[in-house]
Amino acid sequence: MFNNTKAFSSFSVNDLKKAKEFYGQMLGLNLEEGEMDTLTLKIAGGASILIYPKPDHTPASFTILNFPVKDIEQSVDQLAQKGVRFEQYEGELKTDKKGIFRGGGPLIAWFTDPAGNILSVLQEGEK
Repeated sequence: MFNNTKAFSSFSVNDLKKAKEFYGQMLGLNLEEGEMDTLTLKIAGGASILIYPKPDHTPASFTILNFPVKDIEQSVDQLAQKGVRFEQYEGELKTDKKGIFRGGGPLIAWFTDPAGNILSVLQEGEK
């Protein structure tokens, strides 16, 4: 039924202007403004992700976007220089002082957008 459908993902934010600045300027993603006060992230490979405003927005309690990177150290440093703050976790997902999880699986670091949604950078392959 949906085999040939171009599905897309979406998520909400509480302030579209802040989202536009964060995703467009801070992260450097291509954005398009859409109808009904929406934004569309244009991701490599032709994928699109819809961002829509929701006044009673509640941030997702899980990672909504993962950005694969070749060098997580470099990516974390570059984002931190732009003002991105990386999450610090204890316990099973304990992160180091930079916010990078090195406990098995891919190296990964989590951060939030202005609406509190969780994003990550994760290193592709082994290092």
